[in-house]
Amino acid sequence: MRNVTSVLTVLWALPIFAPGIEAQSAGPSIFASQTQVAYRVIPNLTYFTANNYDAKLDMYQARGQNAPQATVIYIHGGGWTGGSKETNVLNLLPYFEMGWNVVNVEYRLARVSLAPAAVEDCLCALRWVIHNAKEYNIDISRIVVTGNSAGGHLALTTGMIPASAGLDRQCPGPEELKVAAIVNWYGITDVADLLEGANRKVYAVTWLGSMENRKEIAARVSPLSYVRPGLPPVLSIQGDSDPTVPYTHSVRLHAALEKAGVSNKLITVPGGLHGNFKPEEYPRLYGEIRDFLTSHNLLKRGI
Repeated sequence: MRNVTSVLTVLWALPIFAPGIEAQSAGPSIFASQTQVAYRVIPNLTYFTANNYDAKLDMYQARGQNAPQATVIYIHGGGWTGGSKETNVLNLLPYFEMGWNVVNVEYRLARVSLAPAAVEDCLCALRWVIHNAKEYNIDISRIVVTGNSAGGHLALTTGMIPASAGLDRQCPGPEELKVAAIVNWYGITDVADLLEGANRKVYAVTWLGSMENRKEIAARVSPLSYVRPGLPPVLSIQGDSDPTVPYTHSVRLHAALEKAGVSNKLITVPGGLHGNFKPEEYPRLYGEIRDFLTSHNLLKRGI
């Protein structure tokens, strides 16, 4: 499928959907215009191979652009145990409306490889994007990584983990793995918190398995372990009644980033669950994302 290309014309008379629980259901947004955007679509590009598994991504390249373009890397949710890039295509539409390049990433789920495989894969996807920036007209100074639930966690680790952590060793290269911003939809920030006790979650236990050093690995793949000055700006969105990922995860991350002096914002959805927010919430939330990207010079005003 590597050589397959096509043109996607996005007609914004269609409803646009925002991230929902484990990519199974989504709440509507109201972004709509008469703009037509043509994209070159290159599906199922292999960005990394491990454990006899070819990790793939889909590239949506905006056509008719002379200068390198801002690009969003989207990582799907599913508790590291399920979900797929194909079932999340509608979540990409707000970025199509912006005219951005879009990269839709899959990664090894727990049934293929336990932690930290998914984290390693997403770092390798970022390396692939940076390495191939010229071919796909990507501005490497304007790469934003985003995702929902486990995808939010992976967006955070992709944007926060330093080279010293050694989690990119399976795809070595000279590129600095750096993003311009992170948009985190209700992602896990403390994996160990979900392994036992009041916040124990089956999906986290499944992802870590019965490894003797699972707490050590949990810390190694937790965004809270990597909070430090100099990180890219972070926008987090979560409902304060989330039954799947404790709302305290976003609160703790926000507090830690504030203490470290990292530009960040926590948008709370009152009474919100794990995605599936009320329809009227989405215009506000995507407005916050646009304001966030604009304030960090990643999106031009009025787009």
